[in-house]
Amino acid sequence: MTRPATPDPTQDQAGRTMPATTLPERLAALLHVVQVLLGHGRRLVETAPARAASVEFAIVAAVCGTYSLPTILVRLQRGILRAMALERYLLARAVKGREIGCVYYKDPRDRAPAKPPAEPPAGEPTELTAKPLTEPQKDGPKPKRPAFDLDDLRIPTDKELDAEVRRRPFGRTILSICMDLAVIPGFCTGPFWNQISDTLMNYGGSFATLFNIREHRATSFQHERDRKPDTWSFAWRHPPLETVRQVLGYLIGEAPILDPPGPLLATAPP
Repeated sequence: MTRPATPDPTQDQAGRTMPATTLPERLAALLHVVQVLLGHGRRLVETAPARAASVEFAIVAAVCGTYSLPTILVRLQRGILRAMALERYLLARAVKGREIGCVYYKDPRDRAPAKPPAEPPAGEPTELTAKPLTEPQKDGPKPKRPAFDLDDLRIPTDKELDAEVRRRPFGRTILSICMDLAVIPGFCTGPFWNQISDTLMNYGGSFATLFNIREHRATSFQHERDRKPDTWSFAWRHPPLETVRQVLGYLIGEAPILDPPGPLLATAPP
């Protein structure tokens, strides 16, 4: 069986070759991560319908938080589209030879407390004495929408995704892609997960958010199994690499085999 060549970040979507010397180093590294994730997502969305009935597919369903194949496919499609939008943006910068800058994530809890207001000079009216207490107060800041809505299955338009990848830190976009494409450390080669980790650290991603979402979905998945007493018994939390390769056909970071898949995984008896 043949394996495809490693994605070439020096070629744009039209197949035009860009001189390797003009491709900035950080941009090339991020583009490689995006293209590996994109290849994985496309492969998984093709094989998931046929393999969803297998016992071993629970390892993927657990990362998605549900056995529902339609829900899984929606998330996979959204992850693919978001990865394509980020790839378009990076390729456009690569053509111009523009490097990308690092944006480190800052935990809001680590911010320095605000300085107390300075004491007004003696005799000068303060805010409380200058304004009557009965004056209507201005509306407070509007509550912000959560960065990740775990139950939101809406697929943004291409225009919305293009705008999103321009304004958001790359690390947050990679985090969203990983969560939609069921990418966790146990599904990746060690070197490729290190690349994802570096991307999150250097471009505004949050490991806390990553693991919170992962735990939330694992809990949701367990509750779904608890409601189905006939659910097959399977150790889905820490699958061995052999099981990951059986379900995906590869570890993420390896070149996926593009030959027609072999016999379907054995399914549980009816």
